[in-house]
Amino acid sequence: MDAYDKGSGTRRGQDGPAGPDGSDGAADSTETGGSAGIAEATGAAEPTEVTGSAEVTGSAEVTGSAGSSVAAEGAAQASGADGAGGAAEGAVATAPEEAGPAVEGAAAQPPAPRTGVAALSPRYQVGAVAALAVVAVAVCAHIGLVFLHVAPSNTLTKQHGFVVDEWVFPEFEQNWKLFAPNPLQQNVSVQVRAEVSTAGGEIRTTGWYDLSAEDGRAIDGNPLPSHTQQNELRRAWDFFVASHDSEDRPVGLRGALSETYLRRIALLRLDRHDAAGPGGVVERVQYRSRTTNVKPPPWSGEKVSDRPTLRELPWWSVAAETGGADAGRAGREGGAA
Repeated sequence: MDAYDKGSGTRRGQDGPAGPDGSDGAADSTETGGSAGIAEATGAAEPTEVTGSAEVTGSAEVTGSAGSSVAAEGAAQASGADGAGGAAEGAVATAPEEAGPAVEGAAAQPPAPRTGVAALSPRYQVGAVAALAVVAVAVCAHIGLVFLHVAPSNTLTKQHGFVVDEWVFPEFEQNWKLFAPNPLQQNVSVQVRAEVSTAGGEIRTTGWYDLSAEDGRAIDGNPLPSHTQQNELRRAWDFFVASHDSEDRPVGLRGALSETYLRRIALLRLDRHDAAGPGGVVERVQYRSRTTNVKPPPWSGEKVSDRPTLRELPWWSVAAETGGADAGRAGREGGAA
């Protein structure tokens, strides 16, 4: 054949059939390793079959280069199969080798770290769940009590109204003054004075301190005034008025609580001004209010009195509030001596 004539350096086998199937063409094509010889030996005309046979032959040459008999056997098996089947076998033979490093690399990646509550130990996870449950129960209870406070009278409020009031007042009190048809149209000024026991044993009465004016000066021009400057004194006075009758007598326990609240505010404000003086002690305090109506606009036909209304409360003893402070001061002075 022409294949023997062209390859002058090739080695001829024995005369007659060679290899397991007696095909000289297949053996010779395997020894030469050329794609043209494989095509002639197998009689394949399609490019796919030639390429597949060439790949198988190439692998046979790499693995079986020790002897001609091994190369001839591999070529005979390749030539006896279909070209497409050879390509499939080549793909199967090489696929595990190519996919091996990718699988190993994927297995070598560390797992993603856990975050949030999942990163905690089981004991702390139980604690976190318990804390969230307590917070959820507290929020639901608060919302329910506030709802009962603002809701119309019903069976629950009639039977357990004191529980609702104990929770809501005074921190969570709800009212509709902002949306009332007749909002506040008065300026209320709250003032206080005190009876002071001086260091020499004398009793003197201070002048009136306008607490409302002090809060007004602190708020005026302040872009972020504190809650105490805006609401502490105002809410305390509203609390007192709502819990006392026209004779300034307390109505229920809330009335006594409002008096205690006002006494403590008075002591704090008087101490800020050093009303007692050196060595002096505040013995009693007295409140009064000055209420003035706000003038209506010029286009309104409403007429109101512009005369202020004064309300003067009786003297309140502050011995219960100052007793602990005096005892502590005496103890410190005795220790220093």
